[in-house]
Amino acid sequence: MCLAIPGKILEIFPDAMDTALVDIAGVRRRVSLGLLQEDPPHAGDWVLIHVGFALSKVSEEDAAEQMRTLQLLGEHQAAMEEVRGYGLGEDQSATDPAADRNGPREGPDQRTK
Repeated sequence: MCLAIPGKILEIFPDAMDTALVDIAGVRRRVSLGLLQEDPPHAGDWVLIHVGFALSKVSEEDAAEQMRTLQLLGEHQAAMEEVRGYGLGEDQSATDPAADRNGPREGPDQRTK
């Protein structure tokens, strides 16, 4: 199943091949904004993300609804595993203070332990 998960753009890195730092349910990752060049997002915008690429901009309400839908379908954990799997080469300890406190985020239930 193809999963798209919403994330909020925290910072945009224009010199880094149109990438942004995005918060996805508390996990910070770099994602590519290359597919959104016709309507570029800005810090604070919400986007739907799949395998490290922002696919479309969405409202905050639509982002919340997407997360609820993923949970109802039982796909929330799979989506979060996917999110943890792509970082586009980013060192998590540099951008995610929780990474140092909690150790590596390898398993789907790492945050609940």
